[in-house]
Amino acid sequence: MSRNVDHDAVPQGAMPALSRGVRPSRRALLVALGVMPLAGCLETGSNFRAQAGAEQLSQDPTLHVITTRKLVRDGMQSPFFDSSRSNQLSYARATLQAPDGSVFGQINALVTTPFAVKRVVPVTGPAAVTFAESLRGRDSLLFVHGYNQTFEAASQDATQLSNGIGFAGSTALFSWPSKGGLLDYGYDRESALLARDPLSDVLSSLLQDEFGARTHLVAHSMGTLVTLEALRIYRDRYGDKGLDRVGAIVLAAPDVDADVFRAALDKLGAWRSRMTVITATNDRALDLSRRLAGGERAGALPREALEGAGVRVIDATEFASGLIRHDVFVANADVRAAIKRAIERS
Repeated sequence: MSRNVDHDAVPQGAMPALSRGVRPSRRALLVALGVMPLAGCLETGSNFRAQAGAEQLSQDPTLHVITTRKLVRDGMQSPFFDSSRSNQLSYARATLQAPDGSVFGQINALVTTPFAVKRVVPVTGPAAVTFAESLRGRDSLLFVHGYNQTFEAASQDATQLSNGIGFAGSTALFSWPSKGGLLDYGYDRESALLARDPLSDVLSSLLQDEFGARTHLVAHSMGTLVTLEALRIYRDRYGDKGLDRVGAIVLAAPDVDADVFRAALDKLGAWRSRMTVITATNDRALDLSRRLAGGERAGALPREALEGAGVRVIDATEFASGLIRHDVFVANADVRAAIKRAIERS
């Protein structure tokens, strides 16, 4: 049984939970790092409620998708969205296959993702505005994925995180055109930079909707670059307007140059008080990113390196066990508990 941990730091001496199974899109990365994929289990919480009366993902298996990817055919079958860059933001609702509640299904869920996308239904109208209107009345968890992620892989992370912390409210994914390949780091980084203005537009619609609830942002890996840039653009345009609509901002394993990361934080002023940064000095994926991009990655820094930056820091090094050690934010029960508490306290 996992312990609740303070969201400012992961406690010492805790036993890390087993990491989850590896998706096919990451097998190449595992080979490059000289490790073998192992299956693990994912514990889930059930008593967290972001807003009274809101439903958890298991009761409302819908993923709200706002994306700069191109829709494949009509969205009725995988891959739904591909890696092509669209010059227009689009909004869609993904219907999810809920976990199998049978004994066999519960055993199988130990090594597979609890939710899978069944179909995607595009929604007409101005994407950012329509997206914000669809989220009215309930707090929202908006996930921004990282490098080397297909749409399906990003959906899995978003739903595993939401389900894993028992989030009660709307679950949403901002998906930008990652190619989902180990050798496509350059393409992914350019796609991430192209996505910063669209995400800023999404934030503008969410945070300035007079009928909107609060939004909690969780960004992973290269998605933290998209998020930091979008927040900077938003603040340049609107200052601190809408800050009261922001809950937690969690930046997990930031795949951002350490100097760029610190400079970005300096420009965000009061927004930093909402931020929790999750780092791990033994993150193998960020070590590879360092070699590909040059420069230390912010997500691989020890906690003390970010002291004085005005953000909360979780050093999850001892929890990042096995495999590539990059998905501790969703794979480890103690770190998920810290994210849950960050959201509760915001």
